[in-house]
Amino acid sequence: MNLLNLLSARAEPIRCAVLGCGKFATMFLSQARRLPNLHVAAVADLSAERARVALMEAGYPAEGIGSPSLQRAVAEGTTYVTEQSGDLLGASGIDVVVEATGDPLAATEHAAAAIDGGQHVVMVSVEADVLVGPLLAQRAGRNGVVYSMAYGDQPALISELVDWARIVGLDVVAAGKGTKYLPEYHSSTPETVWDHYGFTVAYAREARLNAAMFNSFLDGTKSAIEMAAVANATGLVPPEDGLRFPPAGVDDLAAVCIPEAAGGALPHSGTVEVVSSLHRDGSEVARDLRWGVYVTVQAPSDYVARCFAEYGLSTDASGRFTTMYRPYHLIGLELTVSVVSAALRGEPTGTPAYLTADVVATAKRDLTAGDELDGEGGFTVFGMLTTAAASRASQLLPIGLARGARVLRPAPRGTPLSWADVEVPGDSLARRLRTELLQRSE
Repeated sequence: MNLLNLLSARAEPIRCAVLGCGKFATMFLSQARRLPNLHVAAVADLSAERARVALMEAGYPAEGIGSPSLQRAVAEGTTYVTEQSGDLLGASGIDVVVEATGDPLAATEHAAAAIDGGQHVVMVSVEADVLVGPLLAQRAGRNGVVYSMAYGDQPALISELVDWARIVGLDVVAAGKGTKYLPEYHSSTPETVWDHYGFTVAYAREARLNAAMFNSFLDGTKSAIEMAAVANATGLVPPEDGLRFPPAGVDDLAAVCIPEAAGGALPHSGTVEVVSSLHRDGSEVARDLRWGVYVTVQAPSDYVARCFAEYGLSTDASGRFTTMYRPYHLIGLELTVSVVSAALRGEPTGTPAYLTADVVATAKRDLTAGDELDGEGGFTVFGMLTTAAASRASQLLPIGLARGARVLRPAPRGTPLSWADVEVPGDSLARRLRTELLQRSE
């Protein structure tokens, strides 16, 4: 990749700002400080104390935290801490903005302002990416900067595997990741989530674990969001009726993650799918891919299929399908790849180019008129993956705009909600861009 040589040879350090100090950002901070010529000049969080704690946990010396101004931090190599993200967007001296707030509305505002201010954006908040990412990427292109997916997070790693397969001339059948899944998880709430993870409430509180975030992973919303991001970056077409989560270990991927017509579990070729680390009876899958990512490919000729066999690749019974996988991902620990690639090469580590997929708000329980939706990871809805075409045709409500919406008419459990079913309060840049994106895609 040669990124480290390029970074070491740079005359001036790459200066970045981090927005949002959760686990992902803290992991990034811990590694960024170890690289030559990469300077985290500023960190913004709704709580300045939380930002300071994150920096300390990541190993930053106390004397370098809390510079009196951004200008001083840039000049002295220290870190400015603020509760006002706007102080950093478009600010002189910041080359790259890492958006890690996890809030799709705020993330959209932050990314647009940074792009308009001539800064590269690494979008950790995948929720914003699947909502309006293609427009943010186009906006970045017009401004001569990069809008990038976050390397280390699964969507960027999956997109990299897809790119690898295509550039070596293989046909991509499916791409995705593993997770822990059972059908009943779709009903999980922040009150029940810790039982599924085997944590006590006291442990979760002591470890500062976010119940809504963990619940989003469990109830299928995050999986849907991540697969939508992959689809929109690669052009793969998701299943219209949601992810199937077939159980599969790494030795089974080539037989499971292929179309039904070929003996597999998928509705069609060229799609995304998440495999479960649990069988439907709750027993564990052998050699599961819970923490990893994969791409399934098909040999385009008898000769290539013979090569698969000669080099020991695990295949399906026909010998024509095989899978490459990575068993783990390190999320924020790997994010420096995106920051350095954007600043030095002007290249994203994945970026949305299509509106192929959408994640729609789906009733987690029977909803009645007057209920207020609490959005991702909450008590009322979960996110279901579908095609952008199906979402547009039925005017379905994206999960990223669900929080705070008021239900206008009853919606039985499992029903995807449409705009006609709810009243979404207020206005936001994300909502306006979403409308524009749909109009452009018609």
